Amino acid sequence: HSPSHAQRPDSLSLAMAEPERWTSRGDGEVNLRMGESGFAAEPPVTVDQMFKTAVERFGSYTALGWKEGEQMKTMNYQEYYQACRTAAKSFLKLGLERYHGVGILGFNSAEWFISDIAAIMAGGFAVGIYTTNSPEACQYLAENCKANIIVVENHKQLQKILQLPHMKAIIQYKDALKEKRPNLYTWAEFMELGRDESNTQLDDIIATQKPNQCCTLIYTSGTTGQPKGVMLSHDNLTWTAFAVGRHVQLTEATKSQEIVVSYLPLSHIAAQMVDIWVTMKVGGATYFAQPDALKGSLVNTMREVRPTAFMGVPRVWEKMQEKMKSVGAKSSTVRRKVAVWAKGVGLKTNLTMARTPVNYRLAKKLVFRKVRKALGLDRCTKCYTGAAPITKDTLEFFLSLDIPVYELYGMSESTGPHTISLPNAFRLTSVGKLIPGCETKIHSPDQEGNGEICFWGRHVFMGYLNQADKTEDALDAEGWLHSGDLGKHDDNGFLFVTGRIKELIITAGGENIPPVPIEDAVKEAVSLVSNAMLIGDKRKFLAMLLTIKCQVNGDTGAPEDELTPEAVELCRKLGSNATRVSEIAGGRDRVIHAAIQEGINRVNENATSNAQRIQKWIILDQDFSITGGELGPTMKLKRPVVMKMYKEQVEHFYKEVVTPSTPDNSLPPK
Repeated sequence: HSPSHAQRPDSLSLAMAEPERWTSRGDGEVNLRMGESGFAAEPPVTVDQMFKTAVERFGSYTALGWKEGEQMKTMNYQEYYQACRTAAKSFLKLGLERYHGVGILGFNSAEWFISDIAAIMAGGFAVGIYTTNSPEACQYLAENCKANIIVVENHKQLQKILQLPHMKAIIQYKDALKEKRPNLYTWAEFMELGRDESNTQLDDIIATQKPNQCCTLIYTSGTTGQPKGVMLSHDNLTWTAFAVGRHVQLTEATKSQEIVVSYLPLSHIAAQMVDIWVTMKVGGATYFAQPDALKGSLVNTMREVRPTAFMGVPRVWEKMQEKMKSVGAKSSTVRRKVAVWAKGVGLKTNLTMARTPVNYRLAKKLVFRKVRKALGLDRCTKCYTGAAPITKDTLEFFLSLDIPVYELYGMSESTGPHTISLPNAFRLTSVGKLIPGCETKIHSPDQEGNGEICFWGRHVFMGYLNQADKTEDALDAEGWLHSGDLGKHDDNGFLFVTGRIKELIITAGGENIPPVPIEDAVKEAVSLVSNAMLIGDKRKFLAMLLTIKCQVNGDTGAPEDELTPEAVELCRKLGSNATRVSEIAGGRDRVIHAAIQEGINRVNENATSNAQRIQKWIILDQDFSITGGELGPTMKLKRPVVMKMYKEQVEHFYKEVVTPSTPDNSLPPK
């Protein structure tokens, strides 16, 4: 069903008078998707208005915290707001023009947040740039959003920017400058510029801002082609922050302050929403992790800060799981037995949501509390995962330790979340229920109820900057956002994402096969496997590329040849002495090869049709990684890239003339 207010006016003259639902112009305005009542009727506000309210209500509360050496430094809401105003005046003095971007390239920090908000206050666009971007990618973004001011973290990031034309200023916020240049400023010099400027110009600009205008650009790392600039309005940010905070029942600082740790890339909407906007709305405190957070230091920050809410991409949860398993493998037998027992109790209790049994309380005391403390999650009542699919195995692992991890689902084009799992509305492997004030439509569903997931609400973006055609692909005539994801609802309104339309494998025989469930099944059946990618588009049968769990280089994030302790342990159990990927890859280890084949046979037994069986597979020489290019910034598999990289191996699968079949159990073709 479509919302009644979605109808287009018939007469054109009427349509001309008010803004359209979407725009691809940086200076454009859109018609907000207001509702009559409830969350959707909340009065729209600009970023500055939301921030001012936060200062009035939470002025003396800690807003940001970070480590300088061994010391924890903090800034309260009053100071934070003033710093943003000063930075905004500095941007104006440096020549920031209306509707031009300010690029921000670096790891999460107070300076990142201040640059972001100051760019918005000064009438520009805040534009986060992935720290992993190449100089060419940085140049594309800068040109696309007309950014002639860029804020960088350090000398390394500065190098990517120095070649760019038309730069009015570059600001470096960490480390001393290694070279002097006329338009290069330290953070202190930059803040000095605006300190004594009059407030009139800034106040005039703020006064002309409207909630239905663009203030932030999120560049989506498209699996194909150049990234698109997702235009988010003031209302997109402020309304979503309001709706999410209310929906997940965050407490306001005046009652009890929420605390989050900022470590995920801020160029991604999920991190921005959680770390900057939702937290500001409720007067929470954001503490910054160290730049090497994902290489291992995150847990130290977590233990020190003890967040009340925590968002992790699936890889972060998987890493914690692997770490705990390897620690578990080393601990004494008694401790290990207790832990295994406790996990069984925990999973049973959490899945049935039954009344708390005595042995559950005992398990809580003996094991769960210690585990939570060790992870820095002892105060955390809200753990979230999103941005990529997570396996059931990982969710069950944490659930068994009494740490329910709630899935959220959405996209950059919906200002982050669209559905969220809650403690009282939780189904394993479901991405949860709608945020109030939003709507979901399943577009042209099949017999099982699977169809394209479409979104509606005030969180739906304005359009892609300067790309009207791409915007029209994403939004239909009624203004519904088409996600490109396949999904279905169960009888209780829980949404399940079942695949990507773009990722659908369509075999030569015309079978539509979503790869993710099959890949997850293989990872679950063979715990040695780190990544799995199903192949078979326009082919006669399915094949699979597999990688093995290995150590990762702490500095570069590149996969190494060494197996993880857990993987070595698994090999031992199977009767193999392998300690390196190179000893297993390409079928070199017969024992492991047989074990993997056995796991794949188990997966094939559950296949819905003959066409969905994996006929051939190979173990690659190294794992996928961001540095290798196979994974995107949020660890999403870049299928086209992998296909290109492993073209030879893929072609090899399909060399033979004979199509393999399994005569003993060949099902009639569907």
